[in-house]
Amino acid sequence: MAITLNNGFKMPVIGLGVWRMEKKEIRDLIVSSIKIGYRHFDCAADYQNEAEVGDALAETLQTGLVKREELFITTKLWNSDHGHVIEACKDSLKKLRLDYLDLYLIHFPIATRHTGVGTTASALDDEGVLEIDTTITLETTWRAMEDLVSMGLVRSIGISNYDIFLTRDCLAYSKVKPAVNQIETHPYFQRDSLVKFCQKHGICVTAHTPLGGSVANTEWFGSDSCLENPVLKGLAEKYKKTVAQVVLRWGIQRNTAVIPKSSKVERLQENFQVLDFKLAEEDMALIKSIDRAHRTNQPAKFWGINLYA
Repeated sequence: MAITLNNGFKMPVIGLGVWRMEKKEIRDLIVSSIKIGYRHFDCAADYQNEAEVGDALAETLQTGLVKREELFITTKLWNSDHGHVIEACKDSLKKLRLDYLDLYLIHFPIATRHTGVGTTASALDDEGVLEIDTTITLETTWRAMEDLVSMGLVRSIGISNYDIFLTRDCLAYSKVKPAVNQIETHPYFQRDSLVKFCQKHGICVTAHTPLGGSVANTEWFGSDSCLENPVLKGLAEKYKKTVAQVVLRWGIQRNTAVIPKSSKVERLQENFQVLDFKLAEEDMALIKSIDRAHRTNQPAKFWGINLYA
């Protein structure tokens, strides 16, 4: 099952996010996920594991387990490389051992002090606050992203963590429209207005943190996990599915792509088995009622500044 992007390319609706995957586990997880049926992989320079993902992908291609044209590979431009877009993209391609990317995203709508291509450091000042570069506009960054398309290095370009204001601006100044806006969205952080705005204007929404980050974000950020919600647990019993499967199916029925992350093969299998049932309209409405406007991913913990303020 795939979503057709505004440029005609198709993106599988279910992908595997590789954030916080241990480098030593990546090879087996990538191979296992491809055997399960995953074809969409969501990477980022900042995850510091592109090389390991690249080695695993190269192995699956060389052994004939999968063909390159069957894969959809996404990676992202880090904040410190906004003034070095082409070099950063080429660095990611080299690490991923690919000739082209299916999708390249601006990871955050913020330029920070450059620390060297591909280093993805978040430079902090003496007070522990992120050093924001005020000389590079998002339009300048987008122009360089568009150059990647004309150079044949990237098939589709998009944005990530953009709100309605910034998305509207990008639509206004872009020659190549953003194909995707990847945002945090899950039952506790539904963001209907942003999702509908993007979809109205031909931008596919991909849900990062589609399960609310689960235990990982609870440990890192002290956030609440929607997987413990009694309403969702009740629906899981009704459909004889896990809570995670219900949440992912809800995301798909909103016409968003979902990219859950797991380091357990049984969870990879479980997360992929969400196309064999459908939530009733009344149950979709029930899930809508549990929205808390609760963001679970809080980079302010590391940056000393709340960029969402």
